[in-house]
Amino acid sequence: MATKRIFSGIKPTGHLTLGNYLGAVRQWVTAEYEPECALFCVVDLHALTVEHEPARVRRLSRQAATLLLAAGLDPARCTLFVQSHVDEHTRLAYLLECTATDGELRRMIQYKEKAARAQVSGEGVRLSLLTYPVLMAADILAYEAQEVPVGEDQQQHVELTRDIAVRFNQRYGHTFTVPRATLPAVAARVMDLQDPTSKMGKSHDSGAGIVYLLDEPGVVRKKVMRAVTDSGDGGVLYDRRTRPGVANLLDILAACTGGDPAALADGYSGYGALKRDVADAVVELLRPVQERHAELAGDPAQVEKVLREGAGRARELARPVVDRAYRAIGLLEP
Repeated sequence: MATKRIFSGIKPTGHLTLGNYLGAVRQWVTAEYEPECALFCVVDLHALTVEHEPARVRRLSRQAATLLLAAGLDPARCTLFVQSHVDEHTRLAYLLECTATDGELRRMIQYKEKAARAQVSGEGVRLSLLTYPVLMAADILAYEAQEVPVGEDQQQHVELTRDIAVRFNQRYGHTFTVPRATLPAVAARVMDLQDPTSKMGKSHDSGAGIVYLLDEPGVVRKKVMRAVTDSGDGGVLYDRRTRPGVANLLDILAACTGGDPAALADGYSGYGALKRDVADAVVELLRPVQERHAELAGDPAQVEKVLREGAGRARELARPVVDRAYRAIGLLEP
């Protein structure tokens, strides 16, 4: 059983996707942890960095928590909670803002991409979009997490967290554990079925290339069968650089079945059979998650109880760390 403490979160900016499940959630479920060693959080404060509807954020936060439980997270073996329910996250974030630099934050790839999209659409760029990686650092450092299981797109943020922790420790005395990012072996980054050069993101405007965890089987099959493949002859080959569409399908199939994507490619002479097998595998993978979600959605009080108890446990773990950081940086104790 793992004794290292891990922290990871899901942002409720859209319905959870196959990419979320294969890239992160399934690894959380299959690992063996003690409750105080594994913390999984619905990071609702991060959803406020862009234009949003308050009611939708609340609805998606509840849905995300319910889906995490439906996917197999066991409250007896981990701590599941909502970020805004634990004040220590925002308490620590300001101290870390006083440690991070403007240049570091402006170099974040996600900030550059999202800020550019906001400017093109005529929206203002919220200050929180620039500073939210610091809040993410607070999410991690408040719990003395040693490992942060993330997708490839979040590695840069974990590296920033490491830099901030080291700098704080050097300036004010050892306060924080310096974490490291961990990636799943297969399907660390599931790509959009219609644009296999882009991540399967839950907040895209169009859902045509995104398989959501609550998509009905017929919808899943339609999306997979319409997946973009690659032009040219040569059959089914696993090459992420030159054949990204086919490689994405093979990655998904391998993640669903436990196979090797390159080896699986040898079993296909055409795209049609590959797509059918991928669709079948995804439908079967999601079936038990959807059935359990329906049960939990019918008992919201049980989900609320899990989140309330999880927040209490998280608060007990984070408060001593954050109090220590307040003392270290020079603030008077109340």
